Amino acid sequence: MSPSFQRLVRFRDTQGKVHYGEAPENKELVGTQVTIYTGDDPWDLRPSTQTAKIVEVLCPLPSVPIMYGIGMNYKGHIEEVKFPVPQHPVIFTKPPDALAGPYDAIPVDSRCTNMDYEGELCVVIGADCKNFIKGAHNPLDYVLGWTIGNDVSSRFWQEPPQSGNRHGYAKSFDKFAPIGPVIVSAEAVGIRNYAHAGDLDLQLRTLVNGEERQNSRTSDLLFGIGDILEHLSRGTTVRKGTVIMTGTPNGVAAFMEPPRWLRSGDVVEVEIEGLGKIRNTMVIS
Repeated sequence: MSPSFQRLVRFRDTQGKVHYGEAPENKELVGTQVTIYTGDDPWDLRPSTQTAKIVEVLCPLPSVPIMYGIGMNYKGHIEEVKFPVPQHPVIFTKPPDALAGPYDAIPVDSRCTNMDYEGELCVVIGADCKNFIKGAHNPLDYVLGWTIGNDVSSRFWQEPPQSGNRHGYAKSFDKFAPIGPVIVSAEAVGIRNYAHAGDLDLQLRTLVNGEERQNSRTSDLLFGIGDILEHLSRGTTVRKGTVIMTGTPNGVAAFMEPPRWLRSGDVVEVEIEGLGKIRNTMVIS
């Protein structure tokens, strides 16, 4: 699809009203006057001549039907965990209430221990997709744009005795999926064709309290969005508004020696070249 925006920001203005607007690149968003769009949904916006000042940057999506996560999708991370290379995308889901904004505090129940970060490139679906066939269909026909995410995880609940070897529960608590700060179109990202995972080559960094923990490039992805859409949409409708978290590179806390779990008050930043940065504080209680 061809969205009407380049860099879409959802924000609150000086009057407390919520808008979608066209965000500038490489500029602090709060305090900036931006052109706003009319319409309530990011896949159905129309340009206007009005402007408004950004007072608060909100989650770029007010809600999602579901979120999909892709496990073990960076070659460096597969080497890190020492698991076999998957033959198909490894899928888990996050519920709608896992969604959070780019600067939200992340509330963590004290029973969710061994807390970890996973910086991720996220894809926002802009048109319903079913039975996608890689090579026959263009993934960009279904992609609204790209954004940044953090697949927050409680590794305690991911361990086999607690999880039965299922990832989803450990990653599904409220606000365990902050995304943002903007949704960037394919044109603004700089791609017009997306056939292979390596077609999108952006630097991804994750920092904890200013210390770099992850530094990789999205070209290290094993499965690209075409592979992922084909797998997810097989006999299944992937609804517009769905967010796909495409996986995390090496450098997560769980595989450090010793593991360096997140603590209350820790600030996690995920930055992707051309997309901006999200920053979330862990609040464990």
